[in-house]
Amino acid sequence: MFGAREAAWPLIRADLSLSYTEIGLLLSVPSVVSLAVEPVLGVVAVTWRRRVLVLAGGGAFAAALALAAGAPSFWLLLVAFGVLYPASGAFVSLSQASLMDLQPARREQNMARWTFAGAVGAVTGPVLLAASAWAGLGWRELFLGFAAVAVALVMLVRRAPDRDIDGERPRIGAALRVLVRREVFRWLFLLELSDLLLDVVLGFLALYFVDEVGTSLGTAGLAVAVWTGAGLLGSATMIPLLRRLDGLRYLRAGAVVTALLFVAFLLVSGPPAKLALVAAIAVVNAGWYPVLQARLYDALGDASGLALTVGALFPLNAVLPLGIAALAGRFGLDVALWPLLAAPLALLLLVPRRV
Repeated sequence: MFGAREAAWPLIRADLSLSYTEIGLLLSVPSVVSLAVEPVLGVVAVTWRRRVLVLAGGGAFAAALALAAGAPSFWLLLVAFGVLYPASGAFVSLSQASLMDLQPARREQNMARWTFAGAVGAVTGPVLLAASAWAGLGWRELFLGFAAVAVALVMLVRRAPDRDIDGERPRIGAALRVLVRREVFRWLFLLELSDLLLDVVLGFLALYFVDEVGTSLGTAGLAVAVWTGAGLLGSATMIPLLRRLDGLRYLRAGAVVTALLFVAFLLVSGPPAKLALVAAIAVVNAGWYPVLQARLYDALGDASGLALTVGALFPLNAVLPLGIAALAGRFGLDVALWPLLAAPLALLLLVPRRV
């Protein structure tokens, strides 16, 4: 769904006559809503039954997609995305936490598998958007189809065995004490900031190709497809690679290579060269999220559900897209994307050589 949405931004903008500022709000305000809701969900997931939250989140996710599909204006679309983000936290993120609890010693490898599954969806999204357009439909009909799929997933979860951990659950005070650990802060900060060259840049990629490179909407959609396709290849590569390579060494080396590639992407001219560099960046940084997220789960220990809560400590994802959009509105996207280099710089400076 999110892969299709990133490719559909030019279509959504044209349909609803959106400005850069409104697009920034659509990317930022839902994250602010998540910051208010997800911390509570994380604590409840640790101290109560996680399964109920996953089911409720799935239902809300489907409803939000249906609302977005019918939104006639910016404001109703904003409401839909405001429900969608925390619903995704309950439905998807808590499922991820459950997976991490199954094999604590293999979190990096399992996160690589999780990321690969997500990459398959990210690649399929733009393809489905193109198929929808070819069939004479649009982004709205596709979102409605995603809502139907979400309902089917909720029914599958409902029929699955209840795997909530038995035994005594921690009290709220004991759960919250986990949040003051130094390592939790380190990995959360790096995880949030690394998103500058992951989801944040992807959110503006199609618009960059249309507005700054001067390509057609089709080429802009191709750029998103290249990013997601290369990310899929990189995610597949990370599964065997993380069995042999230390995740910390990968993060430091990948930060240097990604920084050089991104500078080249911003400086070169011509769509073919930029598309090639988009592919290279997506392959190289494909392992950032699984390694950093796995390290965060290691720092949280038994309180894996608090992965939702700790996001409120560094609300970078709530403000960074709006900041990039504000810069783009004033100076253009070619200037606004340069601050994204903060992501590889932070990894290079703050990832320890060993833990």
